Amino acid sequence: ERSRRKGFTMLKIIYMGTPYFAVPAFEALTANRAPGLLLPKGYEIVSVITRPDKPSGRGKEVVFSPIKQAALAQGIPVWQPGSLKRPENIEALAAHSADLYIVAAFGQILPQAVLDVPRYGTLNIHASLLPRYRGVSPISEAILQGESETGVTIMLIDAGIDTGPILLQRAIPIAEDDTTGSLTAKLATLGASALLAALPLWVAGDLQPQPQNEQEASYTRMLRKEDGAIAWHRSATRLAREVRAYSPWPGSYTTWRGKLLKILEAHALPAQATQDTPAGTVLLRKENGTASLQVATGEGVLVLERLQLEGKKAMNGDEFVRGYANIAGDVLGG
Repeated sequence: ERSRRKGFTMLKIIYMGTPYFAVPAFEALTANRAPGLLLPKGYEIVSVITRPDKPSGRGKEVVFSPIKQAALAQGIPVWQPGSLKRPENIEALAAHSADLYIVAAFGQILPQAVLDVPRYGTLNIHASLLPRYRGVSPISEAILQGESETGVTIMLIDAGIDTGPILLQRAIPIAEDDTTGSLTAKLATLGASALLAALPLWVAGDLQPQPQNEQEASYTRMLRKEDGAIAWHRSATRLAREVRAYSPWPGSYTTWRGKLLKILEAHALPAQATQDTPAGTVLLRKENGTASLQVATGEGVLVLERLQLEGKKAMNGDEFVRGYANIAGDVLGG
């Protein structure tokens, strides 16, 4: 196997991805494709495959995915075939005669007929330290679970959902104020450097795939809009993590007097006693001469640092209290 790999010529790579997470690794690849930079004889990205364009926003204008925009800027062909389970698409993909597929947040499960084509297999950049947090929402789930660190895994894709053997992992701490948005950006950059480290070793036959420990495996699920509805009976610590995990999507929200109220930033005071105060009750307290907008929860209080009432601009807690002092004593969420 190693001798076969040592004799390769310029590799042909197909890159598959869709959201921003896929962009830094793609740009790192394009910057290092010349012979001698990463591989002795270099490589060529023959095509970028991404999900079909779809309308977005109020105007329903068609918006290109971030990876499509990046590929077009580099002059690399983009292919948007839809499902790669269709026989005609599998055949068209094989016609590229690519040696390696690289996947980053593509949004499709690749069938075995696709995985069998490239001689160096299909590498995936997954945004967790596998086998923990397999599936579609690893970044938000790590925040929800109160993890102190997360990372990226370069793995070989097999027929399962993020079950393939591990080639390389890198970890970073999760900051107390990290949101899914900020952590995605950090992990995307980390994923790019991890891919550049793994690729030459893998092609040269110097990386031994390590099977995942199924006893430590956990799975995530697709987030839904309704996940962002705040359940005030939960602990303040949990709700503060939800606010961070659901930013930027689906967002955390409640209602006040029939209007949507988005909670954009918040922190927990877990030891704060609320006695018999119903969960969801708004409490106004003074801290260093500034009004603090707090809400009783099932355990402790949640301090609302930044929020936005339906039809209004986003405000910090003190600004909101000055404009809507009558919120004191009301119970949010009905």
